[in-house]
Amino acid sequence: MLDKSRFFLLGAALFSAVSTALYPAVVLKTRLQVSKPPPPSACAAAAAILRHEGLLAFYRGFATSLAGTIPARALYMAALEVTKSAVGSTALSLGLPEPAASTAAGAAAGLSAAVAAQVVWTPVDVISQRLMVQRCHLQGSKYLGGLDAFRKILSCEGIRGLYRGFGMSILTYAPSNAMWWASYSLSQRIIWGGLGYYYLNRQEEEKGRNDGGGEVIRPGYGAVVVVQGVSAAMAGGAAAVVTMPLDTIKTRMQVMEGRMTIGRTVRNLMREGGWGACYRGLGPRWASMSVSATTMITTYEFLKRLSAKRQEGLAT
Repeated sequence: MLDKSRFFLLGAALFSAVSTALYPAVVLKTRLQVSKPPPPSACAAAAAILRHEGLLAFYRGFATSLAGTIPARALYMAALEVTKSAVGSTALSLGLPEPAASTAAGAAAGLSAAVAAQVVWTPVDVISQRLMVQRCHLQGSKYLGGLDAFRKILSCEGIRGLYRGFGMSILTYAPSNAMWWASYSLSQRIIWGGLGYYYLNRQEEEKGRNDGGGEVIRPGYGAVVVVQGVSAAMAGGAAAVVTMPLDTIKTRMQVMEGRMTIGRTVRNLMREGGWGACYRGLGPRWASMSVSATTMITTYEFLKRLSAKRQEGLAT
């Protein structure tokens, strides 16, 4: 029911704007993850970057990241929509109740979307993160920009250098996305249930059934946005905490000089501060993922409404 060309064009513009606003938190998180012990606090690190490198340092590597965001997001949204529709329909046809089918569809869609996006995003992530830490003492090579970094990495490390940490990226983002979409769908139902409402799907509504024992409503746009935003923040914060160690390992593998295996990276982190070292940058990442999730999902749902061929009802 979507106008696909409008969906992808508007999506590229809206998600690029969101990425622009949240990029400084990603830079701060990355700097903290590769900092030598004892690590500074997030506020101290941000103040040091601003004092010594200026405001533009918070957008180092942004052009590369933005260029990769558009194709990565296109792949992500395409895989998300196709998988969610296919798995949801299949689950319902197998007799699963609608809440379980929706949760399963969300988890499968998040998983497939993350894997598809990482094919494009991993090289972009490697380049942008090396640019983020350009002036850090940990960074030996000097890059003049995204294209220069691409040429130097390809020349010195080959295609494997651009896909350094690809496996860890999949291990980080695939379960994170699966968990996020599943918990997002579940959170919405819990919140609506807590408000004393039972929000029927269209098929049940047409048959006039009310198996939930609550009041059948069609909430206003404002109420839906608030519930979606709160659900997204809850899902994003939970995913950030659960996957933080994996993200730290991935970042170090992509940024640090030399051959960085998973085992070597973990041993280095354990020597530097035990499991606590794996959670450096959790504050900025938790805030970034929570705000990003809230902004992204409200943008995503708004985008689907703008792109609908027929404005029938509300997206759930």
